[in-house]
Amino acid sequence: MIFFKNEEEINLIKQSGEILARVLGLVAGAIKPGVATKELDKLAEEYIYDQGASPAFKGYHNFPATLCISVNETVVHGIPGKYVLQEGDIVSVDCGVSYKGYHSDSAYTFSVGEITKEARDLIKVTKEALYLGVAQAVVGKRVGDIGASVETYVNQHGYSVVKALAGHGVGKSLHEDPQIPNYGKRGSGVQLKKGMVIAIEPMVNQGQSAVRQDKDGWTIKTADSKLSAHFEHTVAVGERQAEILTSYHYIEEALKI
Repeated sequence: MIFFKNEEEINLIKQSGEILARVLGLVAGAIKPGVATKELDKLAEEYIYDQGASPAFKGYHNFPATLCISVNETVVHGIPGKYVLQEGDIVSVDCGVSYKGYHSDSAYTFSVGEITKEARDLIKVTKEALYLGVAQAVVGKRVGDIGASVETYVNQHGYSVVKALAGHGVGKSLHEDPQIPNYGKRGSGVQLKKGMVIAIEPMVNQGQSAVRQDKDGWTIKTADSKLSAHFEHTVAVGERQAEILTSYHYIEEALKI
């Protein structure tokens, strides 16, 4: 079932998204070689609670942390721990915030120190694919228009989208209907209407689209062990253009980009 949000509810999701945007900005400033992923998680968790919000991921189906931190060939759902970031790593940080009963969800892939041109190109294309998907989140379009835009662009650059995982609706629950795959056929799928809030999140692999799950039951990695990147925004479907309810503003400030 799709839950439609009124202006007041969308505003609450936007407030949640503002807290989330600041969290990712804080994390962005802390990412460097020598930092353990659990330190980033602690930083994010403390900040979220300080804002009167709560981490949406912690305890969700028993997930043990505030952030999903996915390094190199890890696509999503990496569990923060003792791993120390190395020069040349790429690291996707995915976070969800619950504020006054409403959720937001966002992710960004960072470089750790100097990274290869191949890794930089993958990150760039994945981020661009996100905004191409967001541009399709307007009234009258369909879910397939989002997926087709993402997949076409990704494939043009020789990469593949992960088909086993998808974006989703967001609201009082972290994951709601409809599913928002990163592939599809234009003009197909659920029609987008005013009041829908969705998370669009391209997960893009350097190699093949196939993934595998670690024994921990969470960590998803590329089947061929090649790099993967991930970007995500929570957006409200708009009449003429989507309204992005999360932001990379604080990340960009921290990274001076």
